[in-house]
Amino acid sequence: MNNNRKVRVAITHGDTNGIGYELIFKAFEEPTMLELCTPIIYGSPKVATYHRNALEIEATFTIINDISEVQDNRINFIPVFDEEIKVELGVPTEESGNAGLLAIDRALADYRAGGFDVLVTAPIENSEQFHFSGQSRYIEDHLPAEEPTLSMLVSEKLRIALATRNLPLKQVAESISIEGLTENGRLLHHSIRRDFRISNPRIALLALNPKAGDNGLLGSEEQEVIEPAIAALEKEGIQAFGPYAADKFFGGSDWEQFDGVLAMYYEQGLTPFRSLTVEGGVNYLAGLPLVRTAPETPANFSIAGKGVADAMPMRHAIFLAIDIFRHRKEYDEPLGNPLAKLYKERRDDSEKVRFAVPKRKEE
Repeated sequence: MNNNRKVRVAITHGDTNGIGYELIFKAFEEPTMLELCTPIIYGSPKVATYHRNALEIEATFTIINDISEVQDNRINFIPVFDEEIKVELGVPTEESGNAGLLAIDRALADYRAGGFDVLVTAPIENSEQFHFSGQSRYIEDHLPAEEPTLSMLVSEKLRIALATRNLPLKQVAESISIEGLTENGRLLHHSIRRDFRISNPRIALLALNPKAGDNGLLGSEEQEVIEPAIAALEKEGIQAFGPYAADKFFGGSDWEQFDGVLAMYYEQGLTPFRSLTVEGGVNYLAGLPLVRTAPETPANFSIAGKGVADAMPMRHAIFLAIDIFRHRKEYDEPLGNPLAKLYKERRDDSEKVRFAVPKRKEE
């Protein structure tokens, strides 16, 4: 790939009855967006035109048939299916959900071929009509990671990772373990260093039980699982702290002292994130070779077709994906070109001349 070209951002259209196209078109109403990146929309031109007309949004795009035809300074559009589908704005259907998955499938195929740099996905929701485990799991299943992944919520001031994902509350306690939390903390630490370029991040682990277990009166998971995991992370040189009761942690200013937070379950992380994020919340899946983000939107079908969807989360999802892509290149470049050995070879090993360089401790 040409390192001098703009970052190529693939964007999938999401559920065709939702707010995906509204978010995309509104995000690129700002002319400077095309100066920042080269967008490639994966979707249906017919459906896109329907949304554009229904919402009375002025949006232009150029249809291309192959990733090799992508050009800068325009919105490139790759059709992912030819079939006619019924558009019912605000109504989830199996057909509209599957249309979103077809866009992901085509995008991942182009990514494997080196066609773009980062992926941003518009919303697809689980419903009675379309049973779906989530785009993150779908992408994980179709694009295996070299290491475990970690779901994160990111805003300008907050990074909250989830130790468990989409579990009934009664299953959370039995799903967390010392090994699992240690691995999650390790992944969060590495992601903040590599993806966000914070050299020595401070990480907070939240408690599972009310009042952080109240010394075992309200639960033993803090003493038996979370505290040992924190100790294990500290032994690895990771600045890990806690466990903190979520109400006090987010009710005051404690959260501002940390670069990352590990929540034990979905609502424990999502509720304060939405309360403290003014605009532009983003979902990020750390650990994948592909940088993938998504706008954090609390509503999808309920506002579809009404023209009231806020495009700021989509813009921030694009901004974050580009930032992480560039940060990874900065982080990985020195590792790919290590310094040569600091000695000169002579006729035999006994005559090696070594420079006096103190050996750094392993981090």
